[in-house]
Order: sequence, then C-alpha cells, then structure tokens
Amino acid sequence: MKPLACALILLSVTSAAHAENTITPDRIIDVAVGDWNKDGKPDLALLALAPQDDETTIGIYIYLRDKEHELLKLVTTAPDKVWGRGEPGGIFGQEPSIAAMPNGSIAVMSQNDGYGRYRWHQTLTLAFRNNAFVVAGYTYDLRDNLKAEESYSCDYNVLTGKATKGGRELTAEAKTIRIEDWNDDIGHKGCGQNP
Repeated sequence: MKPLACALILLSVTSAAHAENTITPDRIIDVAVGDWNKDGKPDLALLALAPQDDETTIGIYIYLRDKEHELLKLVTTAPDKVWGRGEPGGIFGQEPSIAAMPNGSIAVMSQNDGYGRYRWHQTLTLAFRNNAFVVAGYTYDLRDNLKAEESYSCDYNVLTGKATKGGRELTAEAKTIRIEDWNDDIGHKGCGQNP
C-alpha cells in the first residue's frame, strides 16, 4: 500500500474522543516510510498542519508497527514543532518536508528561502532511543541578505553536545530530548546563538 494512502486511512478513523486533535487527510503535508525501531517492518512518520486554521503550525506524528497485529500504531505526537507553509499555493521556499534516512533516523526539514532578509534552512534528525523519538541532531544555516558576514552554518549533535559552527568546534551540554519536549531555542543555544 502506498505510504500516503496508508496515512490517509489511519487518520480518517481517529476516534471522536480526540476530535480536537484530529488530523484530517487534507492536512497531511508529507510522509516518510522507514524502519525506525529496526524490527524489520516498515513504519510511518508524517507532517500535518494543525487542526486549527493556522497555516504555519505543523506537527510531527510517528507510527510504529504493532508487534501482535502488524498494524501501525501512533506512538509519538508532537504538534506545533515545525514552522512552514503547507497550503497549496503558499509562499514558495517555506515548505517543510520529512524523509527517511538510510541509518533508520528521520530528517525533518524546514526553511525560509523565499521571503525577507534572513533566509534559513533547518534539519532536525530524530532517532529512536529507549522507546522514544529524540532529537539526535540539529543543523541550521542562516544567510543574511544585507550582511553576508553575519551568515553562518551550524551542525549540532544534541546527544554528544558537539557542534561545528563556521568551521569552529563548539561544546554544548549533551542532552537526550524527546521530540515532544524539543524547542528550537535549544538548538540555537547549542550553536552558540542567543535564542
């Protein structure tokens, strides 16, 4: 079954008890299929616009296969984690995306490459550790269109606390942070920027 079709079926049968958090099929922006928990079975991760009418509030939803029934089961709900535009006809260069990485991690990309003085790209790398999805890596590139010297690129390994910014090594506190508890200010701080 195609990943998007599978996601649509799953989301269309959400219980009425969670109606305020229901994601309708027309709110799904992107999906990725991979083996997140390394059990040899395909799992699902998706980005979806928030149920309310906010066109820039996007959530991350991750499903794992149930071992007994071979069905996908929602295990992680992280609403309001990704900034971007997911509406068709929105501003070009602000679309988020999600992808399966060869090592079993999940890459969640967001960007502003189409509007304003500051253009940026951000990638959160999620990994399955101790039965939770944690932010293992944070990559951020900023381009200042008026002051090129203030542009920078940073790669922060959240789990080890090691970061590289503009070719310079930085050390931050090693952290294990579930995606539900993540805030982009943590990444900015790890990259030596004031939030």
